Amino acid sequence: MSDFFTMQAGETAAPVPDGPVLCQATPAMRRIHRVFLWSYDEAPGLVRSAADGDAERSRYVGEVLGNFDKLLHVHHEGEDLYMYPQLGERAPGCALHIAQMLAQHEEVKQMLDELAPVRERWRETADAELGEQLATSYEALSATLKVHLRREVTEVTPAVEKVLTEEEFEKLSSHGVDAFEKKVVLAYLGMILATNPPEEQRAFIMDIPLPIRMAYKLVGKRLYRTQYATLFPGREIPKTI
Repeated sequence: MSDFFTMQAGETAAPVPDGPVLCQATPAMRRIHRVFLWSYDEAPGLVRSAADGDAERSRYVGEVLGNFDKLLHVHHEGEDLYMYPQLGERAPGCALHIAQMLAQHEEVKQMLDELAPVRERWRETADAELGEQLATSYEALSATLKVHLRREVTEVTPAVEKVLTEEEFEKLSSHGVDAFEKKVVLAYLGMILATNPPEEQRAFIMDIPLPIRMAYKLVGKRLYRTQYATLFPGREIPKTI
């Protein structure tokens, strides 16, 4: 997916303010967006992997997908709070692109809100009809994200790098982490690493506070491998650093 973040014909980037680069928003966003692109590409198949009535499988898959849905919501919420208002205030020429990105955020939120009750009913029942409805909803969400997550990186983050300081971007990146159990965060760190090339993995892990980095090496890597093997039985587990 290294060439995914490429501007398409007819698209234009937001005007980039003058001045030095203050934060590394573009590479950081690419890293986190890759795990969302991967997870929602896999989501329909994961739902369909639970046989009708196999509630043990649907509960496990439903919990993992529910955490991804929450992660996506928290990610967009952080941008709505700590990125787009600041960009609009400091770079008024980006107003059109900001409006487009926020509209896409709202579209994603509506899709998450609509599929959530279906996911929870399917999670408890493993009903095949509900499962197909949920899988179809995830297919639609994946298609929407493939546009939004690409355009946000190609059109917006180069301007963000000129107006957000490193400290401000760190506040955005850490938003909502406390809303998750530590074991969930550690396992999902493995998923983020696995969906990025080795050189990006190294850059990502070095941006993580040392205590979390150590916890990942001691516990998180095993949690990630167990989760991946359970989600995709028989599939080779992607290596991480």
